[in-house]
Parts: sequence; structure tokens; C-alpha cells
Amino acid sequence: MAAETGRFVWYELMTTDIEAAKAFYTKVVGWGVQDSQMPGMQYWMYTMGDAQLAGLMDLPQEARQMGTPPSWIGYVLVENVDTSAELATQNGGRVYVPGTDIPGVGRFAIIADTAGAALGLLQSANPEQDMLPDQRAPGRVGWHELYGDDPSTGFDFYAKLFGWQKQESMDMGDMGAYQIFGKGEGQLGGMMRKPPMVPASYWAYYFNVGNIDEAAERVKSAGGQILNGPMDVPGGGWIVQGMDPQGAAFALFGTR
Repeated sequence: MAAETGRFVWYELMTTDIEAAKAFYTKVVGWGVQDSQMPGMQYWMYTMGDAQLAGLMDLPQEARQMGTPPSWIGYVLVENVDTSAELATQNGGRVYVPGTDIPGVGRFAIIADTAGAALGLLQSANPEQDMLPDQRAPGRVGWHELYGDDPSTGFDFYAKLFGWQKQESMDMGDMGAYQIFGKGEGQLGGMMRKPPMVPASYWAYYFNVGNIDEAAERVKSAGGQILNGPMDVPGGGWIVQGMDPQGAAFALFGTR
């Protein structure tokens, strides 16, 4: 199925130690690593079989000087990066990186929503060749989760930007509502209000790993930290939230 605008199509880790990040995620998630051969920079691909799933690059020096920690970022497919970036600012967001061309790949920008959570926009140079990622496949991102504004108000930013639609909502007591969102019939992820102890709004990406207990042990043996879990979630799955050795937050989705 051809990729549809408004869906996540790429993920990228910006880190302070590329070699350590290669070793950690290949052990924990089971990915391979491939050099992108991109002129003028080190850019690596995490792979599963023949499929390229995510990118890996150095955290830019200017970001380090600003105190930006290593982190994952997801990219959502749009028809026009510059138009979408302008729409983001019109609706209370910010543009961190303006529209920039990647020869042979497309054009991207980095924005932030009304609560400051960063997200990438991607305009493909080869839309007829792009395929929709299978969220259920091993090693893929199976769930996207936003810790940010109260979904009752924060959701509108994304609805206007990507055409996302509210699906079911779960009452989480004092933590408020957990709003599941998607496009069409498919679910893409959930949104919730950021807990007070979380320092900044952010997107979390859940990698599919199979047995969750075995994956949690791999996290610890590879030098990462388990921050939460394993814990069960509706639908029979189990999750772990953690931090890699360089300080990037990540999450895992699996079964028991």
C-alpha cells in the first residue's frame, strides 16, 4: 500500500556516541546497521532484513551547546513541507529547522507543537515508490505516544496539521484522558497530558520486540535503564519505557 500523508514514515536517533548507539539498539531491538553513504556526514540506517527502518546521526554541535539531550524524532509524511511548517506556526507551534532538501530523498523540517514537543515533517521526492510501514512487524514502531498538552485542547494542533482523528478515549483518573488517534480506520497512537515530574513534552516511539521480559533484560545488559515496566496495556500487550546509555528515551512493545 502506498504511503498516505499524515502517517509516520521515518524515525531518527540523534546521539552523542554513534558506535555505542549501534551496539545498544542492535542488541535490544535486533536491528542491523547500514552506512547510508551520504556525502559529507555520518548517517547510518537501522535495518530489519532488507527494510530500512530508522536513521542514526550525531547530535549537532549547536544542539549540544544548547543542552539538547540525545533523542528520537519521528517524521510524518506531508504533501508540502513549507506549507505544513507555516500551518504549524499559524496554530501556535514553532519551526526549529526550516524546510531543507535532501538530494534524492525529499525535503524535511523540524517543528514543535504548542507544548514544545518536536516532530519532523517529510515531503518525499519519490512518492510513487513509498510504501506504508507495517506497524505490527518486528523491529517497527508499533505505537506513537505524545506526552504534552491536555488532549482535549492539544489534539486540535495535529488535527489541523495532519488530518488526524480522535478515536476511543480512556479515563486515567487524576492523569486525565488518554486519547487514541488515527487516520481512517487505523490507530497510530495515543496522547496524554504530561505528568508534572516529566521535564518537557515529547513523543515516545515503541519498538516491537517480541518477548518483553527478554527485551528488558537485554536493555539492562546493554547498559540502558528501565524507567517503567514491564507493564500490561489494553489489548494484551506489554510495554517497557527506558533510556539508552547516552540518555535518549525509548520504549518497547511486546508480549508475554
